[in-house]
Amino acid sequence: MKKFALKVFGFLFGIGLLSAGFITIAVMTIYPKLPSMDELRNYKPKLPLQIYSQDNILLGQFGDEKRIFMPFNQTPKMLVNAILAAEDSRFYQHGGIDIRGIVRAALGDVVSGKLQSGASTITMQVARNFFLTRQKTFSRKFYEIMLAYKMEQLLTKEQILEIYINQIYLGQRAYGFAEAALTYFAKPVNKLSIAQYAVLAGLPKAPSAYNPIVNKNRSKERQLYVLERMRDANFITQQEYDNAVNEPIQPASSGGGELSNSGGYIAEMVRQMMFEKYGEAIYSQGYKVYTTIDSKMQQSAYTALRNGLLQYTMSRGYNGAEKQITLPSQSNGEEFGEAVEQAFNDISDYGTLKAAIVTNCSNTKVNAILRDGTTITLNDDSLKLIKKFINRGDSAQITRGALIRVVNNNNSWAIVQLPEVEGAIIALNPTNGGIKAMMGGFDFFKNNYNHVTQAMRQPGSGFKSFVYSAALEKNFSPNSIVSGDPICFNDGANGQWCPKNDEDDVTGAVTVREALARSLNIPTVRIISSITPQFVIQHISQFGFDKSQFQPYLTIGLGANEVTPLQLAQAYAVFANGGYVVNPYIINTITDDSGKILAKTAVPEITQESPAIAPRNAFIVNSMLQSAIRNGTGARAYRELKRNDMAGKTGTTSDNKDVWFNGYTPNLVAITWVGFDQPKTLGAHAYGANIALPIWVNFMKPIINQIPQLQLPMPPGIKVISGGAWKGGDEYVYDESYSYSPANNTTNNGTAILNNDENNSTIDGEDSSDNNSLTAPNKDSKSGNKFHNIESLISNLID
Repeated sequence: MKKFALKVFGFLFGIGLLSAGFITIAVMTIYPKLPSMDELRNYKPKLPLQIYSQDNILLGQFGDEKRIFMPFNQTPKMLVNAILAAEDSRFYQHGGIDIRGIVRAALGDVVSGKLQSGASTITMQVARNFFLTRQKTFSRKFYEIMLAYKMEQLLTKEQILEIYINQIYLGQRAYGFAEAALTYFAKPVNKLSIAQYAVLAGLPKAPSAYNPIVNKNRSKERQLYVLERMRDANFITQQEYDNAVNEPIQPASSGGGELSNSGGYIAEMVRQMMFEKYGEAIYSQGYKVYTTIDSKMQQSAYTALRNGLLQYTMSRGYNGAEKQITLPSQSNGEEFGEAVEQAFNDISDYGTLKAAIVTNCSNTKVNAILRDGTTITLNDDSLKLIKKFINRGDSAQITRGALIRVVNNNNSWAIVQLPEVEGAIIALNPTNGGIKAMMGGFDFFKNNYNHVTQAMRQPGSGFKSFVYSAALEKNFSPNSIVSGDPICFNDGANGQWCPKNDEDDVTGAVTVREALARSLNIPTVRIISSITPQFVIQHISQFGFDKSQFQPYLTIGLGANEVTPLQLAQAYAVFANGGYVVNPYIINTITDDSGKILAKTAVPEITQESPAIAPRNAFIVNSMLQSAIRNGTGARAYRELKRNDMAGKTGTTSDNKDVWFNGYTPNLVAITWVGFDQPKTLGAHAYGANIALPIWVNFMKPIINQIPQLQLPMPPGIKVISGGAWKGGDEYVYDESYSYSPANNTTNNGTAILNNDENNSTIDGEDSSDNNSLTAPNKDSKSGNKFHNIESLISNLID
């Protein structure tokens, strides 16, 4: 027996020596041929194009690998602890290869007969990610060990961790933990909780399986494992562990990697501009673009436009389920979970507007499941809207498997409809043209067509402001009397055209100020007939419009020709700033990944330029547009915001296809538009005053206090008629003794003085719809360049 044992020992010893010999020869042969570590020593990951607001909030990014580089010395200590607990608790004790882990894994592999437990240290994972495939073979594992050993000889532990923390793939196209923090929790990495760090640290093992956006339950299981490891390693206390365990996982509404869902249109516009300038390099070289966008204004625009479009949609009634999805008979188990997960793969959420699949329903209660597995219950008031659709037997019915849309209002779920109607908001600084907020539609990921820059739409009565500006140069004044009696004009082969006011009302004689404030069509057409459409076109070209956009018809004053919201914003800025044209722009600076400025926008000082229109003209039109917002069709804005420096004009087109509100203060111009992509009526009583204006008001409410209140100083060449204006207050007319020329005009750029007019009387009239029978045939609403006016947006950008 003793001899037998010695023979076995000798045999095993021989096998061991032989294996050691083979390993030694393999190491001596392979090690010198291993890749250089220069790539890791000078680690420079692919970095996406990142687009920021003026106040340094990330609006969007583009690149094959979405990543924010984070130096190790800026990495939160608790995140490092979570990663070590989950992936390699002995990282600082081993030399790249954890022998204990390998022995443990090897025993499991011998038992199973295949390589399944990797026992990979963090160093080995970095080696694999940079130099090897993920194929599970013994030879690849051997190379991985050799590379890890070499890395440990040439790099510090902190360098290895820095590479790992920034290079690792964590799902949702997010690379590195800084990017994953934004992707999954919409927060900077240094603002996360222990519970959230544990979620992220659990992702490297299997990003798709433990993704908290699509599989909250499995993500929770993995998080608990990481938290236990952190507690056992004394990285956290028992109390911190208990708190983290009880904290619910609340991932961001989408895996977009942006701090806000509001930045899509801006990011895409900037991406196109950057691609035009730098080409494919923008996707990997780490360019950073700092825009003129104010993040608070942008978020306000996002919320106001979406809520306005949802409110309009729901006021038109509910249309039923979007589609029907076949579900297993049982609402639990693996088969049900797979069916739901598969269904959601083909369905998008749109920010706060969530897709939900009905699991059961009755006349008193509807249960539905969300993308992340959360089950919600709808009852009471929520069911009033959809009651007639419950189990009624057609494709729009609300029944098991129906796809619906829901929003969470104050912890209560409500059913909504995905809007077909579209809209836009553009806000810019009238003193320099910087774009402060822009929403090109309801949701960029639903429809990336940017209505602010691309949509050529009829502006309706919003264009009357420019007609009345032209009239001032043809001997009209705000107190001039214009007949409001019916009138007809010869329309050639079509017979006569007879413009009408809203509801066919006849006003009789009115002042020019009242006609503009109340948006009356008949007096406007009479004025155009007097001064000629050709003169109107000549005059409005001074506001930045191209003459070729307009045709010399009487309907030009009723907004029959097409413009973009961006063009209207540029044009209204002339009234807001006292007579100067500004070129809209959106990029402040472009930097490389190290922060070096590569290009910036040169912004001219407008008061050093010649005014586009006479400052006295701008001042008087501004005064008339203040009447429109205090006592005319824009009165709701004054009632709700109570700002004496606001001015504006509603707009509604023929057949109520487009509705607008064009409002401003001397510091901010904001244009809102609502309409369908393929123009059709918004409804018999759809006006700028009751659809577009409320959106504008709701955009302004959260930001109004950050906008200084002031009035434009009165330029020379104006006579004041005390108490002579419509609805009271002073009237302003041209002083005919003053000879105006741009050369002798100056503006007072001192402190503006508030005009504390307390005349708050208002009317609740709606905007006049326009009869556009003289206009040219309608064009496709999506005609024009990919980004109308993109040349002007980038024209001042210099290297």
